[in-house]
Order: sequence, then C-alpha cells, then structure tokens
Amino acid sequence: MKDHNQTRKPGPRTRSIHTGRHPHEQFGFVNTPVYRGSTVLAPSMDALMNREDARFVYATKGTPTSEALEAAWSDIAGAAGTVAVGSGLAAVALSLMAALKAGDHLLVTDSVYRPTRHFCDTVLKRYGVETTYFDPMIGADVEKLFRPNTAAVFTEAPGSQSFEVQDVPAIAAVARKHNALTIMDNTWATPFFFPPHERGVDIALEAGTKYLGGHSDLLLGIVSANEKAWKKLRSTYDAFAMCAGPDDMFLALRGLRTMHLRLKEAEKQALAMAHWFAARPEVKTVLHPALPSCPGHAIWKRDFLGSSGLFSVILQPAPQKAVAAMLDGLTYFGMGYSWGGFESLVVPFDCADYRTATQWNPGGPALRFQIGFEDLEDLQADLDEGFKRLRAAS
Repeated sequence: MKDHNQTRKPGPRTRSIHTGRHPHEQFGFVNTPVYRGSTVLAPSMDALMNREDARFVYATKGTPTSEALEAAWSDIAGAAGTVAVGSGLAAVALSLMAALKAGDHLLVTDSVYRPTRHFCDTVLKRYGVETTYFDPMIGADVEKLFRPNTAAVFTEAPGSQSFEVQDVPAIAAVARKHNALTIMDNTWATPFFFPPHERGVDIALEAGTKYLGGHSDLLLGIVSANEKAWKKLRSTYDAFAMCAGPDDMFLALRGLRTMHLRLKEAEKQALAMAHWFAARPEVKTVLHPALPSCPGHAIWKRDFLGSSGLFSVILQPAPQKAVAAMLDGLTYFGMGYSWGGFESLVVPFDCADYRTATQWNPGGPALRFQIGFEDLEDLQADLDEGFKRLRAAS
C-alpha cells in the first residue's frame, strides 16, 4: 500500500483491498502471483554463504506470495508479524508450542474448539504441559486458577458452538500481571470485528479456511503476534517449517480483497435469521452474541465491532428422530463442518460429553447454523418445511 503521508488511517475496506499489494514489483499486475518452488538461487558464492539478510533464501522461509499475505494480515490485525500455516488446527498447535515448554501450566476456556482440547489433552500432556479448563464467563476471576508455572491462557470468543463471549481484555490483563501470554482463537470475529492485539491478545490465530478464504475451497491457518510474542512465534514456526501451500495462500489473498464486504453481508444475513429463529415456537433460545439471550452479550457490545454468520439455536425438547427428519429434508442447508463460505450449513451438536469446568444442559437439541448468501426468503421457507417435519415426527 502506497504511503501518501495521509494523517487519516485508511478504513477497513480500503485496507483490505490495498494492503500487501505491490503491483510495481510484478509489471503492473494488481495481484501478487503464485510462487511455487523450493530453491532460491544465489547470484554468487559470497551471496550464497552470507544469506541471513537476503529477502528470500528458501521457500520454507518465505516467498513473495507468503510475504504479501503475511504483511497484509499484520496490517489488518495490528500485529508485529504474521505466519501462515496449513490449517486452522495447525495454527492452534503452533501458537501453543510457541508459548509453552515442558513443565508449564496452561489455562484454556471450557468452550474451546474441540480439536484444540484434544491437542492439549494428548500432545501437550505427552510433553509435560498440564491444562486446566475454566468457565468462559469467569473474566478476571481466572486469576484464582493461576499457578507459579502458568505460562499462557487460551481464549476463544465467542465459544465454539455454545457462543459464550469471554471478557478477553480482563483475562489478558491478568495474564500480563503474571507474565503469561494470552492466546486467542479469533476465527469467528476476525480482526475486522475484534482487533485482537489492541484488546491485549499476544498471539491471535484464525482458521483462514473460513472467512479469509470465503469459498470453502482451501485449508489455511493464520497466526499473528504482538512485539512481545513475535520472536517466539517466528522462531517456532521456522523450527517446524510449518508453511502453507502457495496456491492456498494465493486464494487467501484473493479472498482478503472482499473479506470485509462478505463479513458485513454475513452479519446482516445471520442477524435476520437469528431474529427469525427467535420468533419460532419450536425454538427455545438463540445463541447469537448480538442478541441479549447470548451469555456475554454486554461484553460483545463493548468489545466487538460486529458479528459474523455463525450462531447456534436451541430447540424445544424433541426426540432425535424428529431433528433428523427436519435436517435430512433441507434443500439449502448442507450438513457439514467448517463455515465462513458462501453456502448455508447446519450441524447438530452436544457439548455435554467433553465439558469439564462447566455443565452443558441447554434443555433441548442444539443446532449450529452457518448462514450463507442465499435469499433469506428461500432459507426461511426451507426451514419452515423442516419445522413441519420436526413437529410431525415429534
């Protein structure tokens, strides 16, 4: 992005379009091309033997494609640096490995993405890191769980599936007091709706698979860090050579240019559907951070700049066969994991089996909805027929 010595900082839409692009370096073409390869040739023996300060030395250390994506994301997230990895879960693993060592203690929100919990309970446990899960609504009281060896706190706001909105700034303040790092899974909001480092987060991660890609056709993880944590993150990333593929990074760069517009449309669509669900007699409650019925709604209003297209619905009590009848006949809602793409999705879920610090007892079947860009009237008509099947099968 050119520097015109403007006193005004560009807005989010402008930055998403212009940041990380250098057309003058690629003959005027507006998009950074895909650089596929491994070897980077040196012009001389001296250059080969003294390459520490060279811009590119080997593809695992970076390419023009990865540099463009990482620089753009650092600008948008307000980070000291960013790395791109092969998936959202790889981003989780890298963040934790950068922050922890054998013998450390880790605090993790009980509403965390389930594969993150699995990584903590298996890989980290094997390497001598003990994990304690905490109530996502605990806020600054998380300090009561700190130990002398607590090295990091892992947050996710809102919570995976159950959508509790944590007080991340309060948690981050406690972590700083104890010289621990705050890590946040910020996939739901992205930096456009929750600027993580501005809110006190040291390491922020995202599944770029979701809104950054935006079209359900790539796997990618993005991890950014502030000055305090950047050196740890980058050195750990280099040690693993956990780089993302060039084609996925190119697609992510392409997705970035329309990401803010897609997020705003996803917000609009999902809010309309959330209110529609809330008026249905078959629905017990809607877990959408922008609605007062969602735990932590006041914190969302204070800290977030918007809401995305993912939320959950708790139905009135109904047998499993009735829920299956509802979902199996849907036309416009696919049943599949992931989200953030252009299409609408739904999955049933139950957190009860793996929560340890809190109890999950919503009082009815739970469904997570990803609202895509279809016409709302079509989505509502599809669900209306689904609710008819639910009632008939009940």
